[in-house]
Amino acid sequence: MTLLLRVLACATVLLAPLEGYLQVVHPHLSKVAPGLLIVSWVVQRVRERRLPAAHPLHALLAVFGVVLLVSSAVHAGDPFTTDYVQRFLPFLVITGVLADVVAREVPVRTVLAAALGGAGLAALGALYSLVFEGAPRATGPLEDPNDLAFFLVAALPLLIALPGRKFLLPVAAVLAAGAAATFSRGGGLALAAATLWLVARRAVSMRAVAVAVGGIVVIGLGAVVFAGTVLERAFAEKTYIAATNVDTREMRWQAAARMLASNPVLGVGPGGFRSSYAAASHNAEIDEQQPVAHNIYLEIGAELGLPGLACFLGAIAMAFVASERVLRVSWNLRPMLAVQAALIAALVASTFLSEQYYLPIWSLVAVAIAADLRREERERDACVARHQ
Repeated sequence: MTLLLRVLACATVLLAPLEGYLQVVHPHLSKVAPGLLIVSWVVQRVRERRLPAAHPLHALLAVFGVVLLVSSAVHAGDPFTTDYVQRFLPFLVITGVLADVVAREVPVRTVLAAALGGAGLAALGALYSLVFEGAPRATGPLEDPNDLAFFLVAALPLLIALPGRKFLLPVAAVLAAGAAATFSRGGGLALAAATLWLVARRAVSMRAVAVAVGGIVVIGLGAVVFAGTVLERAFAEKTYIAATNVDTREMRWQAAARMLASNPVLGVGPGGFRSSYAAASHNAEIDEQQPVAHNIYLEIGAELGLPGLACFLGAIAMAFVASERVLRVSWNLRPMLAVQAALIAALVASTFLSEQYYLPIWSLVAVAIAADLRREERERDACVARHQ
């Protein structure tokens, strides 16, 4: 059963960025690995007669779940509520399960390697869609290039956590090229923020950053030479929609802020931003009446109120506090610094996207908490050994 939990935990993380490919095979195929992981985890803990490793995150996730369910009950008449609560609630459950499984059965680096593997496959799909399928911007396994960029830039910092730098260089090149092929400005800002964090924490040197930038420039020049027509078309489309994106996101952010101000306790309900947008924006977008907010913080706040937003931000804060506790006692700083940088990249990218329904933020929170639980277990064992 332990081996099964390890396989399912890694499969859940690895397959997350490949969701689009899985849905082509079957609409619910992407839910199989997480579902089996949850069931196997419950069976294993019952067989062991053992409770999950206790951490304040579990209590916070429980409160988050209550807020989600109460908000959905209050807004049960909304056409999107049932669908969105069914999408949101599993992420809270899988975060708690992953935190416990990674704390006990799966090494932290193994989970990070699985995340990198999935992102690498997604990046290959991105490049294939751009070069061979003629997509104006890389999409691959995800319909929206910006969502794909979110996965790739959140995975890139994890490279520093794994040994074998020469082996990882091709992976880094594929991830960087795939992210660049999405032409996502938010992804670029997210990667820059993560890089600055790693430099500030001395996890990478300025020389390494310079080499990486040089490599990206070389890849870019090669792309111009061998795929100039494709890139020209992609740049033209991105330039065309860039100004529109700025205007529409500003309108959506303002509408979300109005919803939060009008409904600060329980928001407008899960998925309620979409159904309430036309009224809140005064029909600002004739062509798009039911969009997403393109900002994870404003959307969660608008839909679940201040309690929901506080729970989400509290989980993020717990992850950073937990990772800092691990860093104080660890001889190997790279895994936790990688998790911090990846989380920063995901959070910055989510300023321009609604990414609460994708796994990276949740899985990174779980890994940080799991590492802290492992630290506590080591300290308890050391204390027992000293007293003996």
